[in-house]
Amino acid sequence: MSTDSPIARQVWNAGRALSRSMRGLTFAAPVAFVYNPLDYASAAHRVYVDRFAGSRKKTIFLGMNPGPFGMAQTGVPFGEVAMVRDWMGIEAKIKRPPAEHPKRPITGFDCTRSEVSGARLWGAVAEHWGDPENFFADNFVVNYCPLLFVEESGRNRTPDKLPATEREPIYAACDRHLRKLVDILAPDLLVGVGAFAADRARRTLGTDALRIETVLHPSPASPRANRGWKEQAAQELMAIGLCR
Repeated sequence: MSTDSPIARQVWNAGRALSRSMRGLTFAAPVAFVYNPLDYASAAHRVYVDRFAGSRKKTIFLGMNPGPFGMAQTGVPFGEVAMVRDWMGIEAKIKRPPAEHPKRPITGFDCTRSEVSGARLWGAVAEHWGDPENFFADNFVVNYCPLLFVEESGRNRTPDKLPATEREPIYAACDRHLRKLVDILAPDLLVGVGAFAADRARRTLGTDALRIETVLHPSPASPRANRGWKEQAAQELMAIGLCR
């Protein structure tokens, strides 16, 4: 699928450049497997970009990196299968990564596990904005880092837990991509979904030309998020001025 929107085309090309910059990177134990859904799930990611990144945005929501049952399966940030397929109307053939952990297979839109973070985030978006077109008219969601890191045990390892020698080349490429994305979409506001994303945005972009705020990450690993994430996030977004 191709787009007639030059803005969506620029967003897509920036993502391809980011994906290519991840090739050749190596990671030591405890990381055993690395998934790059921008590559093997590019068909669905292309539909997401073509459909929803075709215009300038007022707000970018910035996540951390893919989850095993979300973007790793669907190619869409926070991409819980049901929300991507049934609410966004996106479904595409997902290829397989070169190597997979047996506990974290890629089954694409046949995945039966729910990504809690994605179900929470997109569920709240759907409840507040209704149709995806209403949300994406002014907003876009992207992850800072495109890679999912899986330990030998099957546990996720987040980018901030990597040693500095492994983090630095990833951060350099992700910083370049974030600056490019902001140049393309020209938002007034960036909302970090979680403290990590907001911190990376502030370090990369500064706050002179762009307002940067934070909303609680919906991860089930967060005890605070498990105590009514939707209500807490709604209050934070109201304080930012995004929800009424």
